[in-house]
Amino acid sequence: MKELSVIQKTYDIIKYYVPIIERLPKIHKFSIGDRIINQLYDLLEGLIKAKYANKKLSHLIDLNVQLDILRHQTRLLLDFHLIDLQRYEYIGKLIDEIGFELGGWIKNQRQRE
Repeated sequence: MKELSVIQKTYDIIKYYVPIIERLPKIHKFSIGDRIINQLYDLLEGLIKAKYANKKLSHLIDLNVQLDILRHQTRLLLDFHLIDLQRYEYIGKLIDEIGFELGGWIKNQRQRE
C-alpha cells in the first residue's frame, strides 16, 4: 500500500536527518534545526493519522504543504553551508520520493472523494 510505503520513507528520513541536525552549531540547531526536526515528526504523525482518517484528502493536502516547507528549510541549510552538497542531494531525493508517493495518494483520494 502506498501510504505504508510513504510512512516508512518518512521514518527513514527521520533516522537519517535528525543526527545531522543535532550536529549543527548551537545557533542553528536551536532555530532552523528544531523547526526541521519538528516538521519531520509532524509529517510522520500526520501521515499515520491520515492513514486512519475517514476523509483523508484534506489531511494529505496539508501534509504536502508541510513537505514543501521541509524542502525549503533543507535548501536553507545548504545555502548557509550547514550541510554539504552530497547530503543535501540525498535528503532532497528522499523528500522527492515522499512527495511522489504523497502526490499519488492525494490523486487516489481525489478520485474516491
